[in-house]
Amino acid sequence: MKKAVFIPSYWRRKKEEGIKEEDIFYDHPTPLDEEGTILRTVDSMNILNDKDFLLVVVAVANCSEIESDVERKVKDIVSKTALKDVPIYFFSHSCLKDMSSAFKETSVLSLKGYPNVRNVCLFLAHLLSSEICIFIDDDEVFEDPYFMEKASEFIGKDEIYAIAGYYIQEDGSWKLKRKKEKWETYWDIYERMNQAFEITIGRGPRLKETTFAFGGNMILHRKLFEKIPFDPYINRGEDIDYLIGAKMFGYKFYLDNLLSIKHLPPEKPYPVWRIIREDICRFVYEREKIRSQRKIKGMHYVKPEELDPYPGAFLKDDLEEKVLKTSLLLAEYYRKKGMERDEKEALRNIEFLKMKKEEDPFMHFLKVKEEWEDLIKRTECMKERLKRYLLRIK
Repeated sequence: MKKAVFIPSYWRRKKEEGIKEEDIFYDHPTPLDEEGTILRTVDSMNILNDKDFLLVVVAVANCSEIESDVERKVKDIVSKTALKDVPIYFFSHSCLKDMSSAFKETSVLSLKGYPNVRNVCLFLAHLLSSEICIFIDDDEVFEDPYFMEKASEFIGKDEIYAIAGYYIQEDGSWKLKRKKEKWETYWDIYERMNQAFEITIGRGPRLKETTFAFGGNMILHRKLFEKIPFDPYINRGEDIDYLIGAKMFGYKFYLDNLLSIKHLPPEKPYPVWRIIREDICRFVYEREKIRSQRKIKGMHYVKPEELDPYPGAFLKDDLEEKVLKTSLLLAEYYRKKGMERDEKEALRNIEFLKMKKEEDPFMHFLKVKEEWEDLIKRTECMKERLKRYLLRIK
């Protein structure tokens, strides 16, 4: 099976310039004046026994002002790789702009926001006629020589079109270990995640249905990714949201508890209230998408309980209560530290529970899905012409 590995790499202004409020949110974009972790990830692929795949690095800027700088920086870094026997391609903002001028304008291809970046990768996998699209993040390291064999073992067989691997933390465990703060009493994401991990990663059989997925260790088959796109309206958590969207249309997501990769993320350059705010927006949107489902042909009606313990615990009627109590506790935490601005922002998180009444996430998703399938069909005969916008590095 023809395989393509995609590594998105997210960047921001120089460290001293910080991150501005209007910049696109990415968990830990690399400052332009640093080298980041992308080279470490690519070089670690030398350990792989199976190198019968294409590698595509996608450089992403968190604001338009630095797009050209990011392109030059990432292209230069990746060109220094010691990786052997693997064709390496590069794609970024200018490539997408040039490519998009070659066919009818579409709103589903963009490099702004996590889901849009993922969709560009899926589209490139389509252009490359890849049967398998493998997502890896640039803060990871390959330690298993048999990773590619495992990634290919089940995908495409017995109607298995989506498989998630999992992360090994720096301490060698798949569990998330951290001290629980008082303000997390009701915002127990890490506890819920560990419960889900225990059920799916910590127990047999090797392959089982999962309620969660990691975007940095995800294998998708073309029979799925040419039908289902990532939802561009989700702000983060696009990996689990993709699982939910796929599930709505009858595609099962599996986790392979032998398919692991080492996860070594840098620190996030955001205050806690901002990270929680992004999660609030994400859960509110996903819950509304589930609530607004219509019974249409070929659709499976997804319920929050099917996604327990995570993310299901944050998609139910008590989400407002969780957000309200957490915001008050976090504000109190900041107040005791004399952090007045952070206290106000923590309280303002409550406002993000409200969605515009005219929004209908499920219908939005259906329209995107329809446009996506149309784009795939329209460009089937244009693959060779469009592939030239992928730049070969090595």
